[in-house]
Amino acid sequence: MARTLTALALALVTTAATVVTGAAPAAAAGATLTVDVARPFRPVTHAASGGLYGLAENNRPADSTLLPIKVNSLTQPAPGVGQRPNGQPPGGDSLLIAPQADRVGAGQYIRMPDIYPDFPYRWVSWDDWLAKVNTMVRARLAATTVTNVLGWELWNEPDYTWNTSAAGSFNEGWVRTHRAVRALDTLTPIVGPSTATYNRSWMQAFLTRARDTGTLPDIICWHELQNPDRIAADIADYRNLEASLGISPRRLSINEYAAPAEVDVPGRIAGYVAKLERGGAESAHRAFWYEYGTMNGLVTGNSQPTGTWWLYKWYGDMAGNMVTTTTSSSGLDGFAAYDPTRRIVNVVFGNESGTNTVNLTGLGALGSSVRVTLLSTPSSGRFTAVGAPATVSATTRTVSNGQLSVSVPNMVATSAYQLLVEPASGVPAFQQRYEAENASVFRAQRLTSSSASAGGYVGRIDNSGTPRTDSYVDFVVNVPSARAYTLTIGYANGTGATATQGLAYNGGAWSTVSYPPTAAWGQFGATVSTTVTLRAGYNVIRLAKGSPHFAGGTGYAELDYIQLT
Repeated sequence: MARTLTALALALVTTAATVVTGAAPAAAAGATLTVDVARPFRPVTHAASGGLYGLAENNRPADSTLLPIKVNSLTQPAPGVGQRPNGQPPGGDSLLIAPQADRVGAGQYIRMPDIYPDFPYRWVSWDDWLAKVNTMVRARLAATTVTNVLGWELWNEPDYTWNTSAAGSFNEGWVRTHRAVRALDTLTPIVGPSTATYNRSWMQAFLTRARDTGTLPDIICWHELQNPDRIAADIADYRNLEASLGISPRRLSINEYAAPAEVDVPGRIAGYVAKLERGGAESAHRAFWYEYGTMNGLVTGNSQPTGTWWLYKWYGDMAGNMVTTTTSSSGLDGFAAYDPTRRIVNVVFGNESGTNTVNLTGLGALGSSVRVTLLSTPSSGRFTAVGAPATVSATTRTVSNGQLSVSVPNMVATSAYQLLVEPASGVPAFQQRYEAENASVFRAQRLTSSSASAGGYVGRIDNSGTPRTDSYVDFVVNVPSARAYTLTIGYANGTGATATQGLAYNGGAWSTVSYPPTAAWGQFGATVSTTVTLRAGYNVIRLAKGSPHFAGGTGYAELDYIQLT
């Protein structure tokens, strides 16, 4: 969105303010959020944990604030960035922040028009733009250790920023720019059209021209900056449009979400994340409105969490599968996950005041007695640190027929809440099993199998030899003490011969993991083990077919999970 509060941005501020200011949203108190633990709909990927200009050079913000929120991806300015967001010096160059993003398991889109200093972008000429495209792409190709680039974003908000009178129609400009990038880089996905809002007629004209010229984006993208209630209808309409035009389903990114008056309000953000998860977005990024390099207001003082950070920490703690949530209200909303290995239900919700209810079903696996913990985090703004969430209550409750109803009194609409439900008998002291499908997956695919742990795995880890297509999986793990751990890997290898992958952690030296052949692809039960020496707290473990500084694996293997003991 706009890097200064232009007329369009001010309109969005006004829209958002009418929604989130005051004691409560429009819906009356007494709403119900229903969580059906028995209805998973996709693996936890922390899809909405991301930001536009979230990182800046010189490790801003600190890794310690990024690892707990399991950053999925970012949108960062082009190499040689000229963009001066809100008058700040140019920063966040995608190639310069890449090492930090890589350390925390995050991918990134490169926003190409941010080579310009102004917003809205000031068009010079086609010769100038194509020369800039050439320079940017060649700079990326020369960065042979940068492997976390997910795509080229060719333009930003063309429905607002494209200078048709000087540059011609955007649809023809897209074709020309797409071909210029592809002439140099045939491998990196292309992202677009990145419109400020979803508009069917605009999108139809764009897709038709892109289809007819062979320049369709690999990842479809637009922004949701006005009202989270639009998200479901916009995504459904896009999918219908896509099918009607005979276009195969595109990967979907909403790489800017939430208006200025919403982005630092955790209660409101709970609704955005819930709707983005339900809609199947592969990635979603908090919109940039103020200072870059703060994960969009989640971090103050470079290392201190704000109130909204805790919502993303709760999100980052989710493992296993996202499970279905429904609401009786236009206000109250939330998202939830169930980790079957630890039997933990994690629900995050907000955007309502007064006394409301969370109804949980499908709890049979937790037993008849459960521990229920309710936490809250306030809307502290982007400059006030919040050292920890507040404990609202901690009780032991009886589950009847797999059901439990939890009353949540005195809710504040701007706050977010976490409800944890665990067996009263206790859960492991720390998470030991990490599902591959919950990890950061680069150039491979999340797949399903009835024999896989939690029902999912990562396959087609096939590529090595270029940092644009290297296949690897990054596991962000959290351990209680610094020591040597046994790393057990669940896998399948249907090649009939031993396969290998590279293993590295925390950016250290590579070793090789060997996977003897198994009965078939997608059939799990086999394991191999090795030893890793980890530091206390967060660590990043990479298993790779290809990666910088690694010669490349042999054969092929699918990953089910890793376990640390």
